[in-house]
Amino acid sequence: MAEMPMGTLSIAPNVFWVGVKHYNRRLFDGLIPLPHGTSYNAYLVVGKDKTALIDTVNPGFEDVLVDKIKMHADPAKIDYVIMNHAEPDHAFAGKHMLSLAKNAKLVTGAKGKEAAMMYFDIPEDRIIVVDESSKLELGGKTLRFIDAPWLHWPETIFTYLEEDRILFPCDFFGSHIAYGEFYADEYGNELSVDLAKLYFAEIMMPFRKPGANAVEKVKKLGVKMIAPSHGVIWRDPNVILEPYTRWTNEKMKKKVLIAYVSMWGSTEKMAHALWEALVKKGIEVQIYDLTNSDIGHVAKELVDTPVIVVGGPTVLNGIHPVAAYPTMLVKQLRAPTKYAALLTSHGWSGGAIKAVSDLLAGTKIEIIGVVDVKGPPKKPEFEKVMALADTIEEKLKAF
Repeated sequence: MAEMPMGTLSIAPNVFWVGVKHYNRRLFDGLIPLPHGTSYNAYLVVGKDKTALIDTVNPGFEDVLVDKIKMHADPAKIDYVIMNHAEPDHAFAGKHMLSLAKNAKLVTGAKGKEAAMMYFDIPEDRIIVVDESSKLELGGKTLRFIDAPWLHWPETIFTYLEEDRILFPCDFFGSHIAYGEFYADEYGNELSVDLAKLYFAEIMMPFRKPGANAVEKVKKLGVKMIAPSHGVIWRDPNVILEPYTRWTNEKMKKKVLIAYVSMWGSTEKMAHALWEALVKKGIEVQIYDLTNSDIGHVAKELVDTPVIVVGGPTVLNGIHPVAAYPTMLVKQLRAPTKYAALLTSHGWSGGAIKAVSDLLAGTKIEIIGVVDVKGPPKKPEFEKVMALADTIEEKLKAF
């Protein structure tokens, strides 16, 4: 479908994308790199009798949102502003919309009501609380709601447009990309899924169990389109439902992630030796020099990689801070990693081994090997690296 004036888009009869493409945003949550920018997808549903706005936009884009709505409806006559999720990139402009539409109600779940009052000072009498038994009749357009707690905040709900079978799941099934296209198949489904995997790793991976429950709910709906509030719209829902089924159910690959940093080459030599040994065994290996890598891509590999190998020298009796980062990610993102190994080097004293063990404390990850060398690695250390490759090969037989 062609892009309409002022950047709006009809995704179904009387259903319009009225969001914002934020092309030059480069960081999210002070943590997540955005090399492709991002979008804040808001959707206007115009029924014969009433009009609903599903999600809003990031702070600073309120006037852009209003101008886009004006292409299809009078903003002052909107009846419902639906808040699927209370994070400001989707909900901040809700109060502004309610100030324009004096009779409009904010529609959200019970926990969403608490969040709307706390974060945005929305008056209680302007809020309608919905659950899975609720429906909003707009006139030829019927909206239902799906409870989706912890995806990725406790108040999250999904909105479903029955007649057009469109799911609006806010962050779930999302991706960070701005560019000119709107649909996954316009970019190419393979690239779109890869970007969605990156987003899943950074946002949804810690919430795999509620994610798996939500995927099953969505499958039962028989949706024709999935329109998240970040990134591309999925005209073929199966393109994203199939990988989400795997990711939320921890379907692992026979794959190894090697993430390393090296100060004077010792750790790098061992990391590359291990990489070559594993590749010769026919094992898929993703290797990252952390000084030249986007940490988001390291996180992406954690989604379906059972073995991570961290490489880093000792620095002042601890692990090199850059090498500590992926170790912390494994724990913080609750990655489904099963096994870990460590390649480390030191000059006058060690300490990296204990530091990594401490960082992984409290997880169920089994440390299956350590190669620690004083100075540059020699034949005995490379033999230990080969033995580690054998151990990894044996562990991967279960996947």
